[in-house]
Amino acid sequence: MTTTAELLKGAAELFPDEVVTQAHVRHLDLPQDAGRFALITLDNGLDHTKPTTFGPASLANLNAAIDQVEKEAADGAITGVGITGKPFIFAVGADLKGVELLKRHEDALAIGKGGHDVFKRLSTLAVPTFAYYNGAAMGGGVEVGLHCSYRTVSAALPAFSLPEVFLGLVPGWGGCTLLPNLIGADRAVSVIIENSLNQNKQLKGQQVYELGIADAIFEGADFLEQSLIWTASVLRGELEIVRPEIDRGDAWHEAVVRGRAIADGKVHGAAPAAYRALEIIDAARNGDLARGYEAEEKALADLIMGSELRSGIYAFNLVQKRAKRPAGAPDKSLARPVSKVGVVGAGLMASQLALLFARRLEVPVVLTDIDQERVDKGVGYVHGEIDKLLLKGRINQDKANRLKAAVTGSLDKAAAFGDADFVIEAVFEEMGVKQQVFAEVEAVVPEHAILATNTSSLSVSEMAAKLKHPERVVGFHFFNPVAILPLLEIVRGEKTDDASLATAFGVAKKLKKTAVLVKDAPAFVVNRILTRFMGEIQNVIDEGTPVDVAERAVEPLGLPMSPLVLLELVGPAIGLHVSETLHGAFPDRFTVSENLKRVVEAGKRGFYVYDSGKPELDPEVAALLQQGDTVLTEEQVRARVLDAVAQEIGLMLDEGVVAEAQDIDLCLITGAGWPFHLGGLTPYLDREGVSERVNGKRFLAPGVASVPA
Repeated sequence: MTTTAELLKGAAELFPDEVVTQAHVRHLDLPQDAGRFALITLDNGLDHTKPTTFGPASLANLNAAIDQVEKEAADGAITGVGITGKPFIFAVGADLKGVELLKRHEDALAIGKGGHDVFKRLSTLAVPTFAYYNGAAMGGGVEVGLHCSYRTVSAALPAFSLPEVFLGLVPGWGGCTLLPNLIGADRAVSVIIENSLNQNKQLKGQQVYELGIADAIFEGADFLEQSLIWTASVLRGELEIVRPEIDRGDAWHEAVVRGRAIADGKVHGAAPAAYRALEIIDAARNGDLARGYEAEEKALADLIMGSELRSGIYAFNLVQKRAKRPAGAPDKSLARPVSKVGVVGAGLMASQLALLFARRLEVPVVLTDIDQERVDKGVGYVHGEIDKLLLKGRINQDKANRLKAAVTGSLDKAAAFGDADFVIEAVFEEMGVKQQVFAEVEAVVPEHAILATNTSSLSVSEMAAKLKHPERVVGFHFFNPVAILPLLEIVRGEKTDDASLATAFGVAKKLKKTAVLVKDAPAFVVNRILTRFMGEIQNVIDEGTPVDVAERAVEPLGLPMSPLVLLELVGPAIGLHVSETLHGAFPDRFTVSENLKRVVEAGKRGFYVYDSGKPELDPEVAALLQQGDTVLTEEQVRARVLDAVAQEIGLMLDEGVVAEAQDIDLCLITGAGWPFHLGGLTPYLDREGVSERVNGKRFLAPGVASVPA
């Protein structure tokens, strides 16, 4: 029979580049004469920006540390064992770089078994074990603590989660089995399913304690010291930890049903991880840990060898790594400082931008518009939002006062922008209007000032064409809502120079946005793909397919909302305008729906009414629709939509709209909420064979967002 050490040694050979975590054992005398204590500290030797992870060699080190303390416990040399992390980090789970390399099911099974074999030893020692969650704890970091007898958590802990389902895995080192048996199935479903599928929501220290995951909570400043005093009280029998009894009846079943409803609402059955996790939680009801661990290992191996995880890791790497080094961005040393910002316009979008610039750059921001009433309304909106931040405790009174003082309004562009370094326009989406605005602004700003446009579909080069200095005009396209969606499409016009572009990227970074360099092509990236996608849905409806069939057709993609609900969010008038812009540029591929025109002309805000709480086709909209007699099935609609999108992405890459397919996916994930578990869109099109059918080749090389051959 293969030992744990042999299993991990074999796994480590597959992963030579692992950043190895050491498990240092040190001994100390507990207060109150509670005896000699062994403390294991997990540390990869790097600072907090490189969190501690568990690869095969790291697990082997922890295994060796447990060998040592197991013997000491058996010999009566210690009264307890604790495990903690380096400053600010407990441990953040399995090393995903190693998971990516796995090619065989048996190797994936070994990863699950190796983690279980090491962690569960903490629950079988001859003395009590304690986990001290001193800093960020995720995935396997959370799970190693679940195997201990007791847990404490720091009040300063910023992030605690089981994010596996978000990535396409299950918590496979005890999480699905132990957590519901510790805190009950309903709370476990919240942590494992709901938080994961809610954009990987993190828990803070106080929440970890309130959920019952930790038995005690202490302030960050002297967390370990207080945890050891508490440990001494537990070991001396002065403190008895009483945990509530777990309801293993109807409440457990109802929790699993709730979890399925959450998964259906988020991924519509399109991604297996959440459902596999729920099966294990369901089976964990009787507290049979061995059976639970076996189910975790099987699920882990199946999912590691599946496409969802590979796409999830690909998406994770895009957002965490590629987003930080934008492809094609100029040398950042060329960027100029920005100490004052101007915003042309004071409508909702302009006001949102003013708030963002003020909060992130902490520089004066001036709004202008065509009359005082609009200016006052825009400034009033920003001040109101600052008051809300103050009420929520997100900022203090001093910060609120400074932010309000920083955001002002003026009717006089010369006075407002005479010393601005960066001016962004957010006015009506019409070329003549924008050209006029830029001509007026250029006449009053300093020579070094950047002129940015928040256009969603118009040509940046054409906008700059009549200026004396077109080289300083750059596209700076935000997505709505500005405070939530991270994407910023930075558009290089024909004459935009490197210094202006570098300044734009520098500002984007300070705004904490994900900046992607985009060529000046109609509707750039997200709007072009979404318009082609929506256009094809609209086409099949216009031709005769019922609205509900067209909407259901793309459910297997697991999108955050259906196409027509998305249209409602964007606004039918804006959707129509972008489709008209793209029809003008590419009349053979982009249509303008007469039915959509009718909906806009009738002043309707969307296709649906929500009288029952669920979207239902508005009878007034239904009366407006004029349809043909070609009725397609859901499969036919889906094939048509995906073929159209694959064709468009292929053309965009041929045109050099972005550097690579990876940038398309980064844009869709961060600008349109495209599902993480799909890896964006191109891996899905590759996986379904659509890319090769339409373009004769895959978008991504085999092994990128897929299992290596």
